[in-house]
Amino acid sequence: MRLVRRLRNLLHQLARRMFAMLPKSRRHDVYRSFVDCNPDPGERLVLKIAESQEELEACFKLLHDAYVGSGFMTPDPSGMRVTIYHALPTTTTLCAKYDGQVVGTLSLIRESAIGFPLQRIFDLTDVRAKEGNIAEVSALAVHPRFRRTGGTILFPLMKFMYEYCTAFFDTRHLVIAVNPRHIELYESLLFFRRLSANVVENYDFVNGAPAVGATLDLKLAPEIFRKHYGNKPERRNLYRYFLETKLPNIHIPHRRFFTTNDPVLTPELIDHFFNQRTTVFATLSDRKKALLHLIYDLPEYQKVLPPLPERQKDRQVRQHRRFSVKCPASLSFDPEDNDPIEIEIDEVSRYGFRARTGREIPNDIWLTAVVQLGEKETSRLTVQTVRDAEHDNTHYYGFQIGEPDLIWRKFVTALYHGHTHTDLDQATRFLQ
Repeated sequence: MRLVRRLRNLLHQLARRMFAMLPKSRRHDVYRSFVDCNPDPGERLVLKIAESQEELEACFKLLHDAYVGSGFMTPDPSGMRVTIYHALPTTTTLCAKYDGQVVGTLSLIRESAIGFPLQRIFDLTDVRAKEGNIAEVSALAVHPRFRRTGGTILFPLMKFMYEYCTAFFDTRHLVIAVNPRHIELYESLLFFRRLSANVVENYDFVNGAPAVGATLDLKLAPEIFRKHYGNKPERRNLYRYFLETKLPNIHIPHRRFFTTNDPVLTPELIDHFFNQRTTVFATLSDRKKALLHLIYDLPEYQKVLPPLPERQKDRQVRQHRRFSVKCPASLSFDPEDNDPIEIEIDEVSRYGFRARTGREIPNDIWLTAVVQLGEKETSRLTVQTVRDAEHDNTHYYGFQIGEPDLIWRKFVTALYHGHTHTDLDQATRFLQ
């Protein structure tokens, strides 16, 4: 038996070496020939946001075992892999459940004051210079029993990631840091492009393992997918799978408003995962502790955050909280204006918002803004630009609101009180 196992390992190593000798384009063709995306995976599979303590714990345990098995981390006493990025309201953890058991997970980390894990070793200057928000794809793991089943879990999870980023997460650019052994899988199947030609030999976020950085522009991806997959049979056609196939297995949370993230961490969950079960908060630098207090500036959260050193308490800067959204709106100079300026609002606070548009907007005059806050929520405001910037023929303006109307007040109140995506819809009941 030992001899058979040794022979099998030798043959596997030989096959890998022969495969590595093929031209890169041929290797990519081989990878793409393995695509098997089932458009009807059956009701036993459910794809959703991990939101309960049980789901999050199952995701973190699956991730822990996969990382330990690959040498990307040493075993943790908790049996989970939990990082500071999992504590952020701008991070969403997706999970795949089969017969009720979590069998796949990945986390999408959108930029916050704490940044991205990979920015410590890879330069994101070129990606940041392009229009659109960035999210890092991290913490990917699939249960061992599904790793050799032709993508039974991986492809639905990737489709969920694609739909969530393009339709709900207001993300244009994905970035990843992966082991060099796996980078060609992302390059060949999803057409990620490397951030640089170099391999980082020691990436501390994964226990010193080597890493390669890469990025994908989701605005350009459909045409790339169409070019390479458009004429493939249905189960090998990732263009049709990502862009046209509707998987009822994907459960997207209902949103009353056009917000762009789905926070799930209550103060109790934060305390459980980052104080009680792990030492994530206890081992943070003073700077990251201070940033956490700025991100979670509500009294109920402050109680479970790591205490600030005395010298940091006086440095905390209070400001109006800002919330990420994606709300279409129009600006008019007067009620009879037949040529309104179309804008898209991507950030709001109690008394202002930030928006982008393809047209210039004059300063020092008051305009009427009609803002679509949700499917059935429209606000009408008097606004004025207070700052502006231009990038690639797109103008970015900050606006101050003269006097918020009742709908806007309800909207912002909901954002302030809706700590998680599940209670956001309930946050304005007392104002009805």
